[in-house]
Amino acid sequence: MTHPDFQPTLVGPAITIRPMQAPDWPEMFAAASDPEVWRLHPVSDRYTEPVFRKFFDGGIESKQAFGLIDRAHNRVIGSSRYHDYKPEESAVEIGWTFLARSYWGGATNREVKRLMLEHAFTFADTVVFWVGEKNFRSQGAMRKIGGVLRAGFFERPVSDGTRYVIFEITKARYRDGGQKLVA
Repeated sequence: MTHPDFQPTLVGPAITIRPMQAPDWPEMFAAASDPEVWRLHPVSDRYTEPVFRKFFDGGIESKQAFGLIDRAHNRVIGSSRYHDYKPEESAVEIGWTFLARSYWGGATNREVKRLMLEHAFTFADTVVFWVGEKNFRSQGAMRKIGGVLRAGFFERPVSDGTRYVIFEITKARYRDGGQKLVA
C-alpha cells in the first residue's frame, strides 16, 4: 500500500504551503509569540518559547507539518498540519493551524484550507478538524468554510481532559458546492 504525501508543496495565489523546516523557527516563533493568537486555544500559553518549541519540534518530527508562507513578502506567517490518517475510514485531520494575527479575518485561512482540502481529498473522503470547546473564533472560521459540527464533545488521549468539538467536511459535500466556501 502506498502512503499519501503528507508534506507536498501547495501553491495558491497568495500563500505557499510547504514542509516545515528547522530554519523556520525564528519567523514561525515570531508569528506565534503573540498571546492573542492563543487566548482561546486549549494550550493558551503556546506563545511562550518553551511551549512553542515543543509544538514546533513535534511538527518537524511528525513529517506532516507545514510552514505557511506569504508569497508577497516571502515570510513564514503560521503553520498547519495533517494528522491521524485513517485509511480504513478514508479520513484525515487538518489541525494545529495558526496564523499571525495580521492575517486574521481575510482570505488567508480560506486559501490555506482550500489548498489542504484539495490535497487531502486525493487520498481521503473525510477531513476532520478538532477545535477547542471554548475556541469560538476557530469554530466560527470552521463554519465559514463549510465545516459540519459533529454532535457531542470529544477528548484526545493526551489532552488531560480538555474537551473539543469536531467539524468535518466530506469530499462529496466539498465537491457539491462546499468548495465555493473556501474559494
